[in-house]
Amino acid sequence: FVPHIFAESTADAYFVQGYVTAQNRLWQMDISTRAASGRLSEVLGDRLLPTDKKKRRMGMVFGAENALKGWKKDAATFALIESYAAGVNAYVRSLSPKDYPLEFKILNYAPEEWTPLKTSLFVKSMSETLAGGEDDLEASNALRMLGKETFDFLFPENYDEESPVIPQEIAFDFDKKNNTPQEELPAAPPADLGIIEQNPIKHREDGVGSNNWAVAPSKTKNGKAILCGDPHLNLTLPSIWYEIQLHAPEFNTYGVSLPGVPGVVIGFNENIAWTQTNVGHDLSDWYKIEWKDAKKDEYKLDGTWKAVQKKVEVFNIKGKGIEFDTVRYTVWGPVVEEGNSPYSDMALRWLAHDEPADNEMKVFLGLNKAKNFDDYYAALQVYNMPAQNFAFAARNGDIALKVQGLFPIKKNEQGRFVQDGTLSANGWKGFIPKEQNPQVKNPSRGFVASANQRSTSASYPYYYNSESFEQYRGRILNRKLAAMDSITVEDMMKLQYDSHSLLAEEALPLLLAQLDTVAVAQNPKSAAYLATLKTWNYRYEQHLVAPILFAEWFKNFYADTWDEFTRQREYSMLLKPTFRRTTQLLHDDPTNKFFDIDSTGMVKETAHDIATAAFLKMCQAVELRFAANPTLTWGSYQDLKINHLGRIDAFAKLHVMTDGTAKALNSVKGDNGPSWRMVVEMGDEIKAWGVFPGGESGNPGSAHFSDFIDTWATGKYYELLFLKNAEQKNERLVATQEFKKRN
Repeated sequence: FVPHIFAESTADAYFVQGYVTAQNRLWQMDISTRAASGRLSEVLGDRLLPTDKKKRRMGMVFGAENALKGWKKDAATFALIESYAAGVNAYVRSLSPKDYPLEFKILNYAPEEWTPLKTSLFVKSMSETLAGGEDDLEASNALRMLGKETFDFLFPENYDEESPVIPQEIAFDFDKKNNTPQEELPAAPPADLGIIEQNPIKHREDGVGSNNWAVAPSKTKNGKAILCGDPHLNLTLPSIWYEIQLHAPEFNTYGVSLPGVPGVVIGFNENIAWTQTNVGHDLSDWYKIEWKDAKKDEYKLDGTWKAVQKKVEVFNIKGKGIEFDTVRYTVWGPVVEEGNSPYSDMALRWLAHDEPADNEMKVFLGLNKAKNFDDYYAALQVYNMPAQNFAFAARNGDIALKVQGLFPIKKNEQGRFVQDGTLSANGWKGFIPKEQNPQVKNPSRGFVASANQRSTSASYPYYYNSESFEQYRGRILNRKLAAMDSITVEDMMKLQYDSHSLLAEEALPLLLAQLDTVAVAQNPKSAAYLATLKTWNYRYEQHLVAPILFAEWFKNFYADTWDEFTRQREYSMLLKPTFRRTTQLLHDDPTNKFFDIDSTGMVKETAHDIATAAFLKMCQAVELRFAANPTLTWGSYQDLKINHLGRIDAFAKLHVMTDGTAKALNSVKGDNGPSWRMVVEMGDEIKAWGVFPGGESGNPGSAHFSDFIDTWATGKYYELLFLKNAEQKNERLVATQEFKKRN
């Protein structure tokens, strides 16, 4: 059941939103913020203590507390956050132990009252998911192993065929801040740290991203703008999203919210629609610390010794008592993990630690009530992190996209590797003015779009970095939208579910060209597999076998090509070349020295040898798979799962059959995929459709715990019921709940 909340004020709307969200998702709210704050061991025992310590040591609570200081600078908006918390607590106080959600009973603990700090923690957990990863440590190891020339060859930051978020023809006609000759110099090469053995924080997750786009009236059949969005996140039960309508004197808005955060995060109102994708710029850098002595009370900065700030973290462990941990904070941030050598420790400079200048939650309040482009633009100005590509469409036909966040000013290559923490000159040089963030309104091509690819062409005046920009979905999305005309809502739904893989389109012909077909033809089954691949249309549809063959073949080819990265015993972690760089080399230089299997010693292979060996290895592997399961197809091979947040399989949805793959627009992989699909057609009457892989209820025993999954898996949608007022009748309305006015 989707709640439609009608209230006499924004504060009342948020109060009721808090109440009904808790009514359906209380345990999810509790466990999510416990995870973010490092408090899982309180209810799950000491096996979660290492996880809890890592959260505290990377400064999750520190960042949440600083965010709260910034939020309080706007008393009016902070009062709305408190109103949401009061609604949650009204529900919590109404419960007796027999009414607690099931997971509380299984784990034998009681729900706590909600606070604005918990909302801040939830926001920080999203920052960790979307902007908490980095590759500095892996890249530093790779640089040490390869040398600068080879590293630059294997890990280019720009590609000629890039199709960035902001169209290449868009000019950046502004004066760059801090535009001095010194700023144009590359960052100093990092000092040799020796080999870094592990990453103290969670490595960047492959596949966490999204698609969004908006098409102008000139490209649609009905002459109305259409906005589409599908954020790709970990798929869980309960879902990360809670569908809701909020109506108050200031706004009438519909979409999805985050359980624990007031307002509609992705959605539409009577005038505009908006949706987000992750920007992916690197906003966390590592700095090597030099200690004065083994006490680690002082560290070197600009030639002097500076005292650390110590924070004692307290852990109340279920069944074990209390344990303490001391985290040392430097000018850069916390020393996340400490070693025995005076030079082994590194501090984390992460934007999520900073106190914001304003209340970032105003962004959602502003979008919820926005009437036009100017309102949308103004609402985004307070938003810092995690940086998002906000796509926009309006009833008057305007479309736009803004790369929104707070971005540091860096020297060229700054942040790609671990930096020397003894010099303050190695810090960020301020922040890019938000009005200079990449943005576009009503482009001549008739659409705006993003899919986690690079934000701009190389003409953008500021340097930014990331090893995680998506290299396939953005290009295929822009290509398909450019070719479309007279677009309908149904076309957009099909595009969100599109399983065409640009990786397969580019790599398969290259692999086939290198294959020794004579060797393959000697076995009837391998010849049949080859024939299947030759007729494949690069679509990852659940009933097909060809995607399995390509996936196994490319996996083998990639592993054998870059086996020197996995066979280096002294390096436990290394940045590895991308799929795109692999196929580029295969296209441009199939005799390159890297097309050699390191483990074969004196024998020198070529791409031809590796492609053939990888194909034959694939044939053997899939034969075993087909012997075990003769009806195996792509849908069962990829084995998509939607896990319960408590990792209780009985409450999960396993073996979900659907189309798609990580590098397709319908990007699914493991337990990750489109967590909400939405299509909104603008006009005098806003029409919208949406679906997420879950249900509104957080109760595993409810029929509404997972009732949208089958619809989602087949690429279908529900039309969203957007009511104009509380008196409007509709056959889909099933119940009402009335709240008395608070004193």
